[in-house]
Amino acid sequence: MTPPKPYLRSVLIAVGVATMLAGCTPTIRLQVDPIQIYAKLDADVRVRLDRELQDLLAENPNLF
Repeated sequence: MTPPKPYLRSVLIAVGVATMLAGCTPTIRLQVDPIQIYAKLDADVRVRLDRELQDLLAENPNLF
């Protein structure tokens, strides 16, 4: 015994809708707030960094 056509159509629509809904995946979004870091640089650190930068540029003049 074959099912009537309206019943078959309803089943096919239900299967199609179920397949489309199963294909939807939830979206997970991760939001990270910016971190504020307050640091006080000592003059000695600045002088050392400046010297290291000058040495690096002297060794590699085509760096920039």
